[in-house]
Amino acid sequence: MRPVWDQLERPGSGARVWKASRRRFVSNVLGPHFEQICRDWSLHHADPDLFGGLPARAGHGVVHDPKARTGHEVDVAVIGIADGGKPPLLAIGEAKWNDTMGVAHIERLRHIRDLIAKSGRYDTTDTRVVCFSGTGFNDAALAQGAASPGVHLIGLPALYGRS
Repeated sequence: MRPVWDQLERPGSGARVWKASRRRFVSNVLGPHFEQICRDWSLHHADPDLFGGLPARAGHGVVHDPKARTGHEVDVAVIGIADGGKPPLLAIGEAKWNDTMGVAHIERLRHIRDLIAKSGRYDTTDTRVVCFSGTGFNDAALAQGAASPGVHLIGLPALYGRS
């Protein structure tokens, strides 16, 4: 609220301030909070069969792409229990609170999974791709999710136990 504090002190300016601040609030507060909900759900509430194993931890991070000279943010990374070898990367995911997700999100995660596989840090043999959305998925993404056993689309009903 700091950038608009002076405006908030004026009586009756709340609606105008909210209109100007809503986008920043969604991206800086709701988005990160939804990402954390998705990580917590993955670790504590998801059926382990969804990921092909029991998660040991769930986090987030950046995967570097040396060829493109960029980094790719991963909102949800689900890591399994390492039985003496490399820890299995059970799933990587993208979480979008306010965007309808499509095939481009799935393809992006597949690319990131390939980059992680090349790094050799995790066992990515059975890594699943998971898209979390607060608003849903377009028809192409729904078709891709239905056709690909390693792709999972998680909406609000599943996150809140009504799947």
